[in-house]
Amino acid sequence: MATPRRPSFHDLFRTEPVRSTLLAVGPIALAVGQLVNGYVNGLSPIVTLAFALVMIAFAAVATGHHAAQYRRRRLEADLER
Repeated sequence: MATPRRPSFHDLFRTEPVRSTLLAVGPIALAVGQLVNGYVNGLSPIVTLAFALVMIAFAAVATGHHAAQYRRRRLEADLER
C-alpha cells in the first residue's frame, strides 16, 4: 500500500485553478487591499488588522478544507479502479 501524501498547492491549482485561487489568494488580496484602504483613509489600525487576520485565517482554513476534498476525491477515484 502506498503511503498517502498531502497534496501540494501545485496539485490543487492544477486540478481546480479557479476554486484554489478564490480560496487561497482571494482572501489574502482582500486583506492587503483593506490594509491599504485603511491606511489611505485613516481608519483605525485595530479594525483593519483584525479584518486582515480574520481573512488570512479564513484562507488557511478554506485551503485546508479544499485540500481535504481533493484527497477524498483522489482516494475515491483510486478505490474505483
